[in-house]
Amino acid sequence: MDVVDATLLRSSTRRVNIHRGELLIQLLGEEYFTLLEAAINENYRPRVGIRLYIGKDVPRNILRILGRISYDELTENAKIELENAIQKIIQANEQRFVEFFNTCTPVSPRLHALELIPGIGKKSMQKILEEREKKPFESFKDLHERGGLSDPIKAIAKRVMDELTGRSGGYFLLVREPSSVASERFFRRE
Repeated sequence: MDVVDATLLRSSTRRVNIHRGELLIQLLGEEYFTLLEAAINENYRPRVGIRLYIGKDVPRNILRILGRISYDELTENAKIELENAIQKIIQANEQRFVEFFNTCTPVSPRLHALELIPGIGKKSMQKILEEREKKPFESFKDLHERGGLSDPIKAIAKRVMDELTGRSGGYFLLVREPSSVASERFFRRE
């Protein structure tokens, strides 16, 4: 599993049927915005929004990852928390997302990755490309001032939400492609 840190979206009092003494939680992976379901010890009651470590090398409170889930499988409470959690991850990883603006390329002959970010059209894209040629962007503030993007965090969060909810137009820039989409592509080729 590639997820090392995750943000808790929902903690449940619903028991997991597999083993006694376990509760179900829903998580958002911080690297690829992977939606996960996990089992925790019923005595561990983490609060929503807390970062949890997922890994094998140290003791942890998550007993096991049950698997990846889709946006539609999230509870209503988790859906409410999702955009806020995404924005916190983006803020905490500013340099990673600024680097995306500095290095992204066209996704097709007629479409640049920048145009897939809400609020960026052809003119905005051109301005961002020109400014990054002069000097790479250094921060969200720099992207706002020189690139003209009013709120980079909200624009990126909106794109992540589009990708998680299936409104991405088939392009996955920031979120790991769902396995169902990858399978469909594989079977269409044959």
